[in-house]
Amino acid sequence: MDEPFVHKVFIKSGEQTEEQTWLGKTGLAQEEKSDKEQAVFAYPIKHYTYWKESLADDSIDMGAVSENFSVLEMDEFTVCIGDTYQFGDATIQVSQPGSPALKSNNDFKLLAQNTGRTGWYFRVIEEGHIISRIDLELLDRPFPQWTVAACNEIMHMYKDDLRSADALASCELLSTHWRHLLLRRLRGM
Repeated sequence: MDEPFVHKVFIKSGEQTEEQTWLGKTGLAQEEKSDKEQAVFAYPIKHYTYWKESLADDSIDMGAVSENFSVLEMDEFTVCIGDTYQFGDATIQVSQPGSPALKSNNDFKLLAQNTGRTGWYFRVIEEGHIISRIDLELLDRPFPQWTVAACNEIMHMYKDDLRSADALASCELLSTHWRHLLLRRLRGM
């Protein structure tokens, strides 16, 4: 497999940058977020072909789902919870599946969940400067069984599989938000 590659970096509502950018604990300097476990949202470029065809909308392109990184050689089947990458001077770690939004389509989030094309969030372990068009170096993969695709299946498709929900909820590198949702499910809430 080729090295994962961040093709584009987006700041401030889809504005693309080719410049070196500071990545802090709460996200890109131009667009800080309140949830540190969702500091950066990554989305596979290859999903855009699917959305253009299935939604019959050629205007959908990179940056349209509010991602910070458009990535090559990565998808929900090859990225796992806890995967830790070196990206420029920063170190980032996968925390949970994503929640893409398409401004022109209110049902898009549900469509993305149903197809598993959700992307994923990173938390920032070490702050630093980043720039687009460089490889991500995988430093650690502590939970190869918890691909983003497997997490999406447990959360969105197999809601009655409490054994799998319990196993996923015990993954300490899964975001607090997702762990809370799974624990609520296990308690029948």
